[in-house]
Amino acid sequence: MSSLIRVIINKGVPHYQLDRRLFSFIKRHIQLFAALLSGIIILIAWIFRNHFSSSAWILLHSIAFIIGGFAKAKEGITDTVKNKKLNVELLMILAAIGSAIIGYWTEGAVLIFIFSLSGAMETYTLQKSERDLSKLMELQPDTTTRVTHGIEEVVTIDELVIDDLILIKPGERVAADGTILQGQSSIDESAITGESIPVTKSISDNVFSGTMNTSGSLTIKVTKEASQSFLQKIMDLVEVAQNETSPAQLFIEKFENIYVKTVLVIVGLMMFLPHYLFNWSWVDTIYRAMILLVVASPCALVASITPAMLSAISNGARHGVLFKGGVHLENLAQVNAIAFDKTGTLTEGKPKVTDFLVKDGEDKDQIIHIVATIEKGSSHPLAEAIVSYSKQFDKPDQVLSLEKMTEETGKGVYAFINDQKWTIGNQKLFTEDNKEQWFDDATEKLTAQAKTLVYISCNNEIVAIIALKDKIRSNTKEAINYFQQNKIHTVMLTGDNQRTAEAIAEEIGINHYLASCMPDDKVSHLKQLNKEYETTMMVGDGINDAPALATADIGIAMGAGTDVALETADIVLIKNQLTELIYALKLSKRMNQIIKQNICFSIIVIILLIISNFLQIINLPLGVIGHEGSTILVILNGLRLLKQSK
Repeated sequence: MSSLIRVIINKGVPHYQLDRRLFSFIKRHIQLFAALLSGIIILIAWIFRNHFSSSAWILLHSIAFIIGGFAKAKEGITDTVKNKKLNVELLMILAAIGSAIIGYWTEGAVLIFIFSLSGAMETYTLQKSERDLSKLMELQPDTTTRVTHGIEEVVTIDELVIDDLILIKPGERVAADGTILQGQSSIDESAITGESIPVTKSISDNVFSGTMNTSGSLTIKVTKEASQSFLQKIMDLVEVAQNETSPAQLFIEKFENIYVKTVLVIVGLMMFLPHYLFNWSWVDTIYRAMILLVVASPCALVASITPAMLSAISNGARHGVLFKGGVHLENLAQVNAIAFDKTGTLTEGKPKVTDFLVKDGEDKDQIIHIVATIEKGSSHPLAEAIVSYSKQFDKPDQVLSLEKMTEETGKGVYAFINDQKWTIGNQKLFTEDNKEQWFDDATEKLTAQAKTLVYISCNNEIVAIIALKDKIRSNTKEAINYFQQNKIHTVMLTGDNQRTAEAIAEEIGINHYLASCMPDDKVSHLKQLNKEYETTMMVGDGINDAPALATADIGIAMGAGTDVALETADIVLIKNQLTELIYALKLSKRMNQIIKQNICFSIIVIILLIISNFLQIINLPLGVIGHEGSTILVILNGLRLLKQSK
């Protein structure tokens, strides 16, 4: 039961404790409360101005100055001392103090109030983004049940090591990334992937920390330490994104420093030149200088980018798209060419064996047993599919002695078993001289069906062929169609042979394809795309995609991809859905549009206010309202990105 004050009885002694949620709320919004309190004091002073003595009236405004302006004054002074450059906070404080000096206490106090209110709104934007990260952190349980030789003990997640066994009961969150050894259950992965429907998982399936076990008990073998878990990587990506500075932000920061100095110089001249040039009184001259100090300050301009960018990054994180920095979110809208890896990106990455062809006179069971023995240590989707397929065959009694295994990236593996050289891989491992008529007709037919072929040879003689088919993702065609409608060139890069690649490219409707790609081929093609198109993107999920992800202007990794791909990429699609890329592009375009709106609006307001001041049309309160009002408006405009839908 929650209440403002709770009475806790401990050994007969009552203790009073402030509700933690209330305390957290006040602490989170202390700047807003200070701004509102200063506003209330100003309102009281104005309503009862005829009832206060002169000293009491000044005292009230001084209190309003201190309460409302303390946070911003501290921020401005600290930043100036630390970075040795002036900022808009100092301009506002100087303008408020200058107004008070010439007797305009109320105007100066109103300036402080509205300035602190806009600052509170900026702080809210940052805190909103931080709270999204905090919610992710709350998904990670602090403790879990470890099972050692049948004995259960509760340990912290930091104590877990790889290969530990943990017990996850119904209603508990998974404490570490791992593989299910015992049990079957429905796992709610919505907090990480955004998918609302629980996924049924059983023995050998992978689970991620932070996901919810909704039904049966599971025994899980830990495969990653807590610091390397999928959830931890998501939190790291969000945190990095929040602290990254985009090119637009860097420009505004540099511009701010120069602009503030320029404004101070002009204000300095404004404090005496109009007195001699236009016969203004000294009070009017200084008063107009203070107004200029307010209206010429680039508060709205400075606030045009950061709130919008943080809101967009926060929105993306909630929808399963993680940006490693504002620069990538900003540049995404400029992409005009996208290269896709095939397996695991355009397809589901879960190929299944459809055909197993063996040369006449060869032992089918023996060959698949040998192939499974060689491939069982590999994490490649094709290898996993072959090993799974082999389970339906009888295992020969012969003991296999595996030695001297060598893997050639993008081609296959070599291994010696019982003094025989076995080779498993694609056609690049074999020369044309090795091809025999027995499989030529079959391979022609299988490749026409968009199937991937794996060749098996013994002592350089091809003895079997395995055909696999990977299902194209349900939303691949939708995504490709969207990109083409928006005049974005699409390319598929695959290790499959020419005929298979052609069949798949035709099925999904992609613009161009490149078959039989090695990792360095993908890099070469990305470099060529970089020359032909202004901004390029690469989407992949495997280790062999990492060089291409790094070469492209923007690298995007599928969430279920390898650690190397996740670390190399600039953006991660947690849900493994290409339609999330459509959402990301729309979000980027929307953010850039809002930033442009904010910048144009800010500059127009500053120009209009400066002209109005020289024409003596506005007074300080109107200048404050116009200037700080524009700041609040651009912040609110940026906050709209928090609600950006798909």
